[in-house]
Parts: sequence; C-alpha cells; structure tokens
Amino acid sequence: MRAASLVYGADGRRIGRYDKMHLFDVDLGPDECYRESHGIEPGEDPQVVDVAGLRVGLSVCYDLRFPELYRLLVDRGATVLTVPSAFTVPTGADHWDPLLRARAIENQCYVLAAAQGGHHENGRRTYGRSRIIDPWGAIVAERLPDGPGILVADYDAARLQFVREHLPALRHRRNGGV
Repeated sequence: MRAASLVYGADGRRIGRYDKMHLFDVDLGPDECYRESHGIEPGEDPQVVDVAGLRVGLSVCYDLRFPELYRLLVDRGATVLTVPSAFTVPTGADHWDPLLRARAIENQCYVLAAAQGGHHENGRRTYGRSRIIDPWGAIVAERLPDGPGILVADYDAARLQFVREHLPALRHRRNGGV
C-alpha cells in the first residue's frame, strides 16, 4: 500500500500520481507513536504535473520536512507546490506554518496545503489549518482547524515573476544548486 496524492483534470481523468516518499515513523510521547512504514511503502519518484497551464509539484504531509524534495520539484519547473497533510496537533502547533512558509519562500512558489483537522475515532487529533501561501511567504487564504471547507485564491503570475526577479535567490545558487 502507498500514500498517494492524485491529480485529476477538469474532464475527470487522472493526470498525475505521486507516492509519498518520506514515511512518518516518530515517537511524540508515551501515547503518540506513529509507524507508517509498518503498512505503507515509500514512493521513489518526485512528480510535477501540468494543471491548467501551471506546473504543479506534488508531495504528501511528512515530505514537508525535506526541503531537497521541493527544490527538485522547482528544478523540474514547478511554480505551485501541493502538500495535503494530516499533521498531529503537537507537530502542527509548532511546525506547520513555519515549514509551509519556508517552502514557499525558499522555492519562490505558491504552496497549497490542504490539512485534515479535528478529533478522530481512534483518539488521534490532527491540527488542520489549511493554507495557501504566496511566493513571498504571505498567507493569502486559510481555514480554521476543524470541519470541512474550501480555500480559494488567485494564482498571480505577475507576483511570482516579481518575487523571482527582485529577490533572485533561485538564480543565485552556486556549485550545482547549493
């Protein structure tokens, strides 16, 4: 079994699939231990797909902690990064927003982060707080922690171009991208 992010076109056909590469095997305390590797196989191939004329880099949840994945997606042309997630409350409270904003800023991309939030039957609690973040790191749309909802924001190509031209960090990388 794999944890996957699937992308569908307007016509309902699947146009992309990414299998989560980094599995969440952590001990957060005496009552909170996760071992995704006990039931999930890791993916091996980062994916960038074309969606309505945009290059979209795919990831899943814990992948957010591995910046090299996002840099590879950007090197493959991504200008939008997706991060569907179910962060725990302890990790989400301290890490969710800083990690999302860091990925947006360092890669000068839009970040779309759908986040499951609330209390679950098995006692697990997820943090929620879906976000859309622009290439400067500004939150342009957000959703409160619990319950269903939809976020909508405009993709501003001029904003992306402005950020990349006036703070050309991607072009300033040296020694093979370092």
